Amino acid sequence: MTEPSETSSGYWYGQDDRGIRAVDVLNGLRRYRQSEQAMRRRTRESMRMGETDLLALQYLLRATKGPNPVGPRDLANYLGISSASTTVLIDRLVRSGHLERHPHPTDRRALTLSTTATTDTEVRATLGRMHSRMLAATEELSADEMRAVLKFLESMKEAVEIVDVHEEASGEGAPSRASSNRR
Repeated sequence: MTEPSETSSGYWYGQDDRGIRAVDVLNGLRRYRQSEQAMRRRTRESMRMGETDLLALQYLLRATKGPNPVGPRDLANYLGISSASTTVLIDRLVRSGHLERHPHPTDRRALTLSTTATTDTEVRATLGRMHSRMLAATEELSADEMRAVLKFLESMKEAVEIVDVHEEASGEGAPSRASSNRR
């Protein structure tokens, strides 16, 4: 039997050989998530904006490169926020010089959104070197390793997207603590 690594607490999981390896992987994933959260916090502080603002800009930087115009409704749907909250968000990003509103090319009642050139430059300056390092780490993997990582990440995504329901003695389900905390 292999000894657990220093980073493997083994909590919730058995201590057999397979369990130790699985726990080490989960702990590695947890450490990555902590580092990513710290990076997001540094990025928000450096750009002087909140999490939703940064998510909106990242979405718009990707989406506006596509063939279809992106409007406030698209942004609201992506972020899962109300139209009123979206309006406040857009107003704030326009005032800060990160976002522009434009008339829709075919619907005179609608608006499209785009990031400013300054925003693109600022995001690239803030995140560009980190993205290059992440790409370099990924490029070191073999094709089989990449397939294994993709399969693992997809399985992890599916595992955390399931909302567990706790069955009470009365037979009625109530959200468990884990699923109710995700709301």
